[in-house]
Amino acid sequence: MLNSLLMSGSDVLTIVNSAFFILGGIAVFMVGMSMMGSNLENAAGKSMRRLMGKATANRFAGVGTGAAVTAVVNSSAATTVMIVGFVNVGIMTLVQATPVIMGANIGTTISAFIMALSSAGGASFSVAAVFALIAFAGFVLTLVGKNDKVKRIGNIFEGIGLIFIGLNVMSGAVHDLIENDGINHSITDMFVAIGKDKSTLSWEIPVLFLLGAILTAAMQSSAALTSIIITLAGTNLISLQMAMCIILGANVGTCLTSLLSSMGASINAKRTAMVHLLFNLGGCLIFIWPVAFAGQYIDIGLSSIIADTEWQIALFHLVFNLLTTLLLLPFVNILVKLSCLIVKGKKGGEAHENTETLDLRLLKTPAIAVGQVRKELLRMDVMAYDNYKLALSMLINKDLSQKEHFAETERNINETNKYVTSFLVKLQLEELAENDEKKVSSFYHVASDLERIGDYAENIVEYAERMVEDNAEFSESAIEEIERMDGHISALHNAVVKTFGEITLNYVSEVEAEEQATDEVCSEMQEAHLRRMQEGSCSPEAGVVYLQLALNLERIGDHMHNIANSVKPYAGRVRAVTAKKPN
Repeated sequence: MLNSLLMSGSDVLTIVNSAFFILGGIAVFMVGMSMMGSNLENAAGKSMRRLMGKATANRFAGVGTGAAVTAVVNSSAATTVMIVGFVNVGIMTLVQATPVIMGANIGTTISAFIMALSSAGGASFSVAAVFALIAFAGFVLTLVGKNDKVKRIGNIFEGIGLIFIGLNVMSGAVHDLIENDGINHSITDMFVAIGKDKSTLSWEIPVLFLLGAILTAAMQSSAALTSIIITLAGTNLISLQMAMCIILGANVGTCLTSLLSSMGASINAKRTAMVHLLFNLGGCLIFIWPVAFAGQYIDIGLSSIIADTEWQIALFHLVFNLLTTLLLLPFVNILVKLSCLIVKGKKGGEAHENTETLDLRLLKTPAIAVGQVRKELLRMDVMAYDNYKLALSMLINKDLSQKEHFAETERNINETNKYVTSFLVKLQLEELAENDEKKVSSFYHVASDLERIGDYAENIVEYAERMVEDNAEFSESAIEEIERMDGHISALHNAVVKTFGEITLNYVSEVEAEEQATDEVCSEMQEAHLRRMQEGSCSPEAGVVYLQLALNLERIGDHMHNIANSVKPYAGRVRAVTAKKPN
């Protein structure tokens, strides 16, 4: 037996060459998966946002959403990382996220069917060759394409082709091993040496399960391991039962990605990753027994449906995830409670643990990240506008009791501005749709405008301090003029928030009218100030503050107007009947 296990130098060289080709095939396969997934995701950006909105409707909608999104991005781990990010920023609750995670496991099975398809055909016809031609067609499209849409389609074709080229390279390398008589005899003798036939397993089951989990965790991709397993099974190097054990382990190993992504996130984000682990582990514990004790019968059942081992593995992968979801879907609340027991929360909850609506995990879904930046800017707008109103109240009433609260909000505005800007820098490095690129470019200016509104509010607080220090008073007519200006700014702000939040030009006439009104009132305030100075009805101290205030209020109106104008490059058409002009 020992002699049969010894190999010649040429056999060793064949193994080395085949190993190199297998590793290269994995690299090409993963590049193709990434290229296809990222471009499909960008092309389906709006659809994915709509799907995520429907995911909260009910559990079945959540499962469907998870399956659809994962089918697009070609990775259940990537989808789960997205979900961890969504829970972390409050887009989803833990209960809403759980069915989406279950659906993600179903969606990832499409990868196994793609791999099985690569083995279709024979000596006279090769599916891989057809997809190699598709890769070339995609390459041509990226060269001659004049717009992003055509280039994106070209990249999708390239990605699909590279997937099949990578699988074909791996398959060819394994076939080279099998066709070598010395290596083939050595593999056969190895099975004889341990006294086992490839069709029966016992203690090897937990070893194969752990092997699948460890390799998937190391490669950070169950799809890559599944492609190797399908290639090995297709050449009869491993049995279907062995392949099933490794795939069950791969379902647990893929959880490491989401567990790592939850580090440093909120408690509920950590619990989301834990739900993913509990769900996959629960499904594997349920199915490991029939695979261990009835593997031969499963083999016979699958063989009666389809002859090719590659398709049998793909079908098992799908049935396993479908049945696991059907069995565990009614127990979503139990899975959530169990994750809460394992990942303990802080006393008093975490209502304020996460104050940002942005999370770096969202960069994996640029289309959704763009929408979240808009939400963060709207949150920043609330802070800036509230501080403006508070500052004006402090000035008119000469009440500085809220000064600390104002200062805290101003710090939050500045920190949010820095955070949003740094996030936008990272987001711009991702592959963005043309419309999303316009949005991201405009968001830099919006963040700056909001920060400037906060600065002008800070000026108003300084004027209030000066009025208190000098014991100065505004006349009744001056206060009326300030309140009239404030009324126009408030109306302008309301129209700007609708324009920016709804991404529409339907309120453009209202925005323009109110911004024009602030300019006119500012001029009127200056004229009134000169008149009162000539009449002697205004003190010099109050007069200086009043004149500076008028200019600051007009500047606030200008920055609000800029925010409304920022949507023009990417907003839809103005509706036929526009909003009524304010009186």
